[in-house]
Amino acid sequence: MANNKKGDLTEETARKWLKERGVEVKDIADLVFFLQEKYHKNLKMEDCISNVERVLSKREVQNAILTGIQLDVLAEKGLLEEPLQSIIGTDESLYGVDEILAFSIVNVYGSIGFTNYGYIDKLKPGILAHLNDKSTGECHTFLDDIVGAIAAAASSRLAHRAAHAEEEKEN
Repeated sequence: MANNKKGDLTEETARKWLKERGVEVKDIADLVFFLQEKYHKNLKMEDCISNVERVLSKREVQNAILTGIQLDVLAEKGLLEEPLQSIIGTDESLYGVDEILAFSIVNVYGSIGFTNYGYIDKLKPGILAHLNDKSTGECHTFLDDIVGAIAAAASSRLAHRAAHAEEEKEN
């Protein structure tokens, strides 16, 4: 019972922190739609939201969210030791730990997620443009990659389920 309460608290906190940092489930679902609309002619936003919700229900994803946001907040407040403070605070280009944390999310749903993640990380559409905007005074070094990874994982999940449904129709 105590373990289930911990799981509930972990998910609740991850979702709360996303919202507090300006990220809604719909924002991530918009990214999923962006990634998948050309492959699924009847794609509905509800399908995108549903897949984002499923990704957010995974403990590995929740842990990545909590870890990344906490590091962003600490950097924003200037509470990290140097040189880490400057590295995270400026989102230094040679710092790849934020992407490594994002890969832990993408990895949950297979290799198609890696290509989706790379694509969306380069383009930075939707909420990712805001999270990557350094002029706001907010630090989202980890969060932009986490959000992109959640969208990529949800896209991968959607694609796998659609392929499975097609196979079922053929059989």
